[in-house]
Amino acid sequence: MSDKSTFWQTLLSVLSSFFGVQSERNRERDFREGRPLHYVLTGLLMAAVFVLAVILLVRWALSLAGA
Repeated sequence: MSDKSTFWQTLLSVLSSFFGVQSERNRERDFREGRPLHYVLTGLLMAAVFVLAVILLVRWALSLAGA
């Protein structure tokens, strides 16, 4: 196993945590190999993308409703 988490491992771990389906093995790997700053930054970016997606979805739904 590598000493550091890859970008994709970090991204998948953050996505898994958003849905609450992170496995115990992956969680242990994250704590053992990951850098906290990478997880925090990825989490903030994913939260911003989620909020932006919700805003765009609501605007689209309102435009379809004629509001």
